[in-house]
Amino acid sequence: MRQQSPLDVIKPEARKLSAYTLEHVQADVKLDQNESPYELPEDLKRAAVERVLARPWARYPEFIPTSITKALARFTGWPVEGILVGNGSNELIQSTLTVTLGPSRTVAIPQPTFTLYKLMSSILQANIVTVPLRAKDLSYDVEALAAAAAGADITVMCLPNNPTGSVVDAAGLKKIVESARGIVIVDEAYHEFHGESAFGLLADHPNLIVLRTFSKAMSMAALRFGYLMASPDLTREIYKAKLPYNVNVFTQAVAEMVIERRPMMDEPIRRIVAERERMMRELKARPGVECFESRANFILFRTGRPAKEVFDAIRMRGVLTRDVSGYPMLDRCLRVSVGLPNENDRFLEALDAALSVVAASR
Repeated sequence: MRQQSPLDVIKPEARKLSAYTLEHVQADVKLDQNESPYELPEDLKRAAVERVLARPWARYPEFIPTSITKALARFTGWPVEGILVGNGSNELIQSTLTVTLGPSRTVAIPQPTFTLYKLMSSILQANIVTVPLRAKDLSYDVEALAAAAAGADITVMCLPNNPTGSVVDAAGLKKIVESARGIVIVDEAYHEFHGESAFGLLADHPNLIVLRTFSKAMSMAALRFGYLMASPDLTREIYKAKLPYNVNVFTQAVAEMVIERRPMMDEPIRRIVAERERMMRELKARPGVECFESRANFILFRTGRPAKEVFDAIRMRGVLTRDVSGYPMLDRCLRVSVGLPNENDRFLEALDAALSVVAASR
């Protein structure tokens, strides 16, 4: 019998997809990945190194990371039995979808949003129902999302939404959760910049899962740490798809120290929010630029020119943004992270120059 090609064994659903990837581009000012522009204090970094040096590196971490989970329970007020930690919140998204989705399951996903939700759901062969944001302002359509949730096993929402920065108010979120037939996952990667959370619904809604990350407001993108909060019944099931020893000892040590010193992050968050508001005012004042309201640490904007041309012209001036024009509904759109004030000024200057150059070349 002729041996088949190894690629024939790969699911057709996976082979037709493009991988989630991002080209590495050098730039003086990096405003493309929604990272915090503020580093953790040097003394915390050194203390974390000393803490890890005091333990053997040839031994695995604890199978159940009790210390960091207890620290998160104290920090959030959610019971330790309802908390899972991961190598970034992306791993916990993957684990949750793995134990819930399959060929006979339906997932409702707003569009446009973080592409990983649809990518993972497609690989798991789920039936995907997309719910478009409102075309006028790219806000969530609460009624449409609640209706979709009523027929879905899983509903995924990013609040604030990436890449649009849009949110749902407390009443709208409660309506969606209570309308849902199945589980609602709320990805709160950017909630610190919004000031509101789905956490208040957790106790009375066992179908709700809240995800958070330390990669954004907590300045730990390089170390990959996230956590999940849900009813203990749900976390026990999701735990089955989580890889063993998924969070290394160094990341655990730094995360625990950041929790211990959590108030130190308030001022950087305040500065980022203030700069976000300033940047939105600046963008709205520019002719030919449409700026969308954001409650995250990034801003989505649209120009009258092809996004790649504007992106390239900005990059040639040493500033890296994100071309998101390939997302549904985001033709001619770019996303810019909020950086330090001088970085944001560099971006605005580069944008003005880029729009002039692109316009003159046509």
